[in-house]
Amino acid sequence: MATDIKEIIIQLDLHHLWIETIGEKGEKLGIDEIDLRDVDLCQYPLDQANITACTFDGMDLHDKDISSSLLCSSTFISANLEGADFGKSNVSYVNFTNADIKGARLTDSECIETVFVKADLSDANLVAGLFDGTDFREAILLNADIRLAMFERVLLNGAILTGICGIEEALIKSINIGTPEKPIMLMGKEARIWIQNNSLNKLNDE
Repeated sequence: MATDIKEIIIQLDLHHLWIETIGEKGEKLGIDEIDLRDVDLCQYPLDQANITACTFDGMDLHDKDISSSLLCSSTFISANLEGADFGKSNVSYVNFTNADIKGARLTDSECIETVFVKADLSDANLVAGLFDGTDFREAILLNADIRLAMFERVLLNGAILTGICGIEEALIKSINIGTPEKPIMLMGKEARIWIQNNSLNKLNDE
């Protein structure tokens, strides 16, 4: 769908006003199937918005507040999201393939079938997140915090889990260390032990 940049800017301005006036003025942002790659989002808040099936691929959104938003089915492929805040957001079915998500906050986020393939989540805060069918294959979760997070059917084949913390406080229901086509499922205690063992792996010296 073609993007009318002027119309999007108007909606972003109205959303900014809506946030500043706590809903007294302006209008909450609600967009669907919009390619935002030609829109400069630097000065606009993206928290508390409904932004579904939109395209952010390759964009620089470091330290961006995208908390408490509905982002289902949007794509952030190869985007810079270092330090971004997705706290309490619904990022189910979102594609973060190859994204830089170092130090990002995903606390209390909902990640159903979210794709983090080859994404860098080093030092990310995943506390109390819901990860159901989430794809972390070949992702970097170096020193990530998973306290109180729930893992169910989470794909971890090839993921770097060195230094991951909060494993004992996480609810580990099941993980898949195979592929979607040929799953190798580990349940409960067995899954937790596998994650613990992999969190102790030394990083290969390059």
